[in-house]
Amino acid sequence: MFWFLLITMVVVVAAVTLAVVGGGEGEVLPEVAPEQLVDPLPAGRQVDRADVEALRLPVGLRGYRMVDVDDVLVRLGAELAERDARIAELEEALAGASAGDADGEGA
Repeated sequence: MFWFLLITMVVVVAAVTLAVVGGGEGEVLPEVAPEQLVDPLPAGRQVDRADVEALRLPVGLRGYRMVDVDDVLVRLGAELAERDARIAELEEALAGASAGDADGEGA
């Protein structure tokens, strides 16, 4: 009985060792590229609501990858700031045009 248990244990240890090492042929697990955000936001135009709704950020070990989230937030913040500046510029031009029309009508 002792020899049977000893031989069984040796066979199990050998099988586990071969499974872990991979039998010496090739890699045990294939190399997989880490999941990273491929910027899905359009580069040639401004981001719209549909782009933001379709955005899916990759998940890391403990949640979302902070680098990817930060990159997307910086991009969205820059585009919002650009839009705000353009809106202010257009509102200023509209106010100037309205003031010019009011001065022209009073003369």
